[in-house]
Amino acid sequence: MKRFATFVAMSLLLAACSALPQQTPASADITVGFPKANAVVQSPLTVTGTARGTWYFEASFPIKLLDDQGNELASAVAQAQGDWMTEDFVPFVTTLTFTTTAKMGTLVLQKDNPSGMPENDKSVSIPVRFE
Repeated sequence: MKRFATFVAMSLLLAACSALPQQTPASADITVGFPKANAVVQSPLTVTGTARGTWYFEASFPIKLLDDQGNELASAVAQAQGDWMTEDFVPFVTTLTFTTTAKMGTLVLQKDNPSGMPENDKSVSIPVRFE
């Protein structure tokens, strides 16, 4: 029964992600469903999207929220919502909790790079506005 409930929950999440309108920003490896570029966000901020399995290591990758001065407001780990041992897209989700007086910021999604080799670094930055 527990497996069935997990299967249903994952199916619903996959359906929700696939029903999203054109996602921005997008690269060949990751798309972000929420937040969209320049969206007004508040805490707690739930970040959703899909990333190729190559972005994950042990089913996760790091996400940071920065203010307009580059100060880190929050960090979290995006968790794969399916089998990440693939080159296909896998849904992810995470939640960031933060406080700020800034009006603007940047959400940074980083490819997990356990090798530490700079040539394997990749990231996507999304400008956001704070409420």
